[in-house]
Amino acid sequence: MAFVALPGLSQAPPFAHQESLVYEIAWPSGLSLGEAQFNAMKDGEGWAFEAVIRAALPTMDINDEYHSRTDGELCSKELIKKVRHGERMVDESVTYDQKNFKARRSIAGAAKQEEIDILPCGRDGLAFLYYLRSELAGGRISPPDDLNFGPQYQVVLTYAESIEVEAAGRRAMADRMLVDLTGANSQHSFEIFVGKDKARTPLLIRIPFDLGTFSLKLLQ
Repeated sequence: MAFVALPGLSQAPPFAHQESLVYEIAWPSGLSLGEAQFNAMKDGEGWAFEAVIRAALPTMDINDEYHSRTDGELCSKELIKKVRHGERMVDESVTYDQKNFKARRSIAGAAKQEEIDILPCGRDGLAFLYYLRSELAGGRISPPDDLNFGPQYQVVLTYAESIEVEAAGRRAMADRMLVDLTGANSQHSFEIFVGKDKARTPLLIRIPFDLGTFSLKLLQ
């Protein structure tokens, strides 16, 4: 499949007005560690997105929640993060002033807000996932862009191949996308296998860590 790079949301999002996707989180050996649930809901003229992650790793328990609100173009309005990694707890929120190209980040316990410059139609990481699905539904890949997930990152998407994967109890063709995130002090790379259905549902996500490559595989 040939892709062209075009900016902006060019069509109505392909996912349902109320969508819930559940993924199994698996150890490299295939052992199940927990579940992740991604929810999307129409919110007036915009959208509300949510990701809830519950996993028991050998070194810690993970209990994370992410909440994102956007306008109809999937430009972010607000991001709320509640991160629980063992004894480590982080609560923060980001509000987005799209008119003035600013994001304001508040971290629980911090003395003051951090102000961040954003590009027009700045998106948080969760909103960007749904934007990616929208663009792929139209046969496009976003060019290198910025996203905000508290800190600011540059995201580069690369189409790798069309491949068959197993998810939700069946085998289906998917586009394998390579995702590279570069921040001021960090760099992350992972793979997303996006189904070729009309909703461009993510079927499988592979994320490398020091202990190995963990997988999120669609259950339903």
